[in-house]
Amino acid sequence: MTGTSGSRPRISDEQRRARLGERHLLVPARRAESVEQVADAVVGLHATDAATVYLSACARLAEPSAAEVERALYEDVTLVKLLSMRRTIFAVTEGFAPFVSSSTARAIAVKERATLVKHLRQFAEGWDEQRLARTEQAVLEVLRARGEATTAELAVEVPALRETMLMSEGKPYEARQSMGSRLLRVLASDGHVRRCRPRGSWVSSSYPWAPVPPWPDLPVREAKAEVARRWLAAYGPATVEDVKWWTGWTLGDTRKALADVAAQEVVLGDGGSGVVLPGDVGVQRAGGPWAALLPGLDPTVMGWRGRDWYLRPEDVPALFDRAGNAGPTVWWDGRVVGGWAQRADGEVVWRLLSDVGSEAVAAVAGEAARLAGWLGEVRVTPRIRTPLERELVR
Repeated sequence: MTGTSGSRPRISDEQRRARLGERHLLVPARRAESVEQVADAVVGLHATDAATVYLSACARLAEPSAAEVERALYEDVTLVKLLSMRRTIFAVTEGFAPFVSSSTARAIAVKERATLVKHLRQFAEGWDEQRLARTEQAVLEVLRARGEATTAELAVEVPALRETMLMSEGKPYEARQSMGSRLLRVLASDGHVRRCRPRGSWVSSSYPWAPVPPWPDLPVREAKAEVARRWLAAYGPATVEDVKWWTGWTLGDTRKALADVAAQEVVLGDGGSGVVLPGDVGVQRAGGPWAALLPGLDPTVMGWRGRDWYLRPEDVPALFDRAGNAGPTVWWDGRVVGGWAQRADGEVVWRLLSDVGSEAVAAVAGEAARLAGWLGEVRVTPRIRTPLERELVR
């Protein structure tokens, strides 16, 4: 990293919020034409909750459409899901996927496989690494022959998938896990299979699997530098801790990647130290006040570990769960100002947690109508249920 304490430029919180609106395509004039543009703008779309990809993308599309997201995910397959940063599923563009795979996903896949093998030895009678390998091969052969199949359909031809493991026996959180769900998760994290179009609507959790060719091997250090470069372009300025938290890397790997992209040190609004890409210190002109309704786990609200510059600490208990996951949020001009939910009758309801004025109220109402309009008959219940979201749907 470059820069000294006496020469570091200062980037205010107001400037950070202006960058957020412009670079994350939340200013209406900056909205994108394609899902691929959205994914690259925010580096990757959170995909642990399948609905988040659609909601996050459509909040940033000039013409919001679930069909546009499905095109990228299931027809052109230009948007792919990888278990990667922070052991979270991200949807990234196919051009970026090899860098995410080599920098992060493959190391996670190794740990996923090791955990499964450990659990097989502890909780699954008659299973070992050899049987696991044979079962995986059988699954891949069926998928190559059929093209795609759900876990249940695969279990018809590979009966071993119907077996279960009893986890944490005798404890309050005792649970029985199917071999099929665990094995397909490992095959997906290894990059051998991908999820296809869900059976039913786009919020359905019933989906088939299909085989995929492996991503090319890239040097790990080169891949980490590219991830750091793209992230700083979208989220900078940020602290080193922000980068470490978002990627899930060690502090040593984080600092090495920042050095490889020659990250420049700056002073943040609170007087702390941040980093940006070399020369990325110019003033960002605000594109006018903007409102947005973003879903739970949206990449913007989950983009930084330090959030006080866009989120009041006193609002966190209403908008986040106990594990630190964000629920649906309402934004006004770079700040989180409330939360929203969809009721069973389809109405999009929202509540502001501070007085932000009549212009903001009108803009938020407009975004709520826009969201309800493209959702149509679809009903979305977020996987992350937060206190305010639950209260709004009562």
